[in-house]
Amino acid sequence: MDFYLAAVVQALCFGPLVIGLFLSMKIFNIPDITTDGSYTLGAVLTAVALSNGYSPLVALLLGATGGALAGCCTALVHTWLRIHALLAGILVMTALYSVNLVLLGRSNMPLLNYPEVFSQLGITDNTDNNTLSVLLLFVVALLVGMSYLLRSDFGIALRATGDSEPMIRAQGVNTTRMKVYGLALSNALVAWSGGLMAQFQGFVDINMGIGIVISGLGAVIIGDTLINFMKLRAMLPMLVCVVLGVVLFQLMLALALSAGVNPNLLKLTTALLVLAIVAIPRVGSALQLAKR
Repeated sequence: MDFYLAAVVQALCFGPLVIGLFLSMKIFNIPDITTDGSYTLGAVLTAVALSNGYSPLVALLLGATGGALAGCCTALVHTWLRIHALLAGILVMTALYSVNLVLLGRSNMPLLNYPEVFSQLGITDNTDNNTLSVLLLFVVALLVGMSYLLRSDFGIALRATGDSEPMIRAQGVNTTRMKVYGLALSNALVAWSGGLMAQFQGFVDINMGIGIVISGLGAVIIGDTLINFMKLRAMLPMLVCVVLGVVLFQLMLALALSAGVNPNLLKLTTALLVLAIVAIPRVGSALQLAKR
């Protein structure tokens, strides 16, 4: 597969992940670190389901269900025990490492001998184009579905919980329940992304989720910058910008690797890239204020 085409395909596998992070971080204003664990959990459950003879689509659904349960645990620890959301996410993420290891039974598992969703949903004869087409189909369906959900009465209650919790509670909405639903949905999407990536790359590793929240955060920031630049308010264009953000982010990483960056330094490159994405707008604003 072409190097940059592989980067785009990987970015589309990350599409559900960045939408999930956008939901938790931008709509709910909750820094949910559960992502690192639920991403791996989705991949592990997908691998276990495939090894037990389940179809690739069912395996993805089982992985997403596991992610939703992980999100529920984080939300309940946060709301019932009054523990800060960041610490609640760290606790559940740490616990999920052991859960994933027990479920998988080893540190990694190849999936090359099992069916995957891309071949089962054959759209074109060319393998690379077929993988890209299936992922585009998934992402478009996800964008339309999430846009509809977030514009519904339920979605408006979710968004209002993040915008002004006291106000929406005064309207009679159970904000604790909304947080549980929101984090469950967010982590289900993240786990779905982990399952897609496992089937795309053909193996599962117990450490594959380490640092994934950093990559997702960089993509969300790029998408948020596009949203603010174009002054978007409609939900569907905002979600499209978030997905464009992850495509641009992965292409930047691919460009860095093609320029000769050592693959062993990929995590460092990712961290520095996210730092630059976060810092440059702030430095620009500071310079403008200094000129005034």
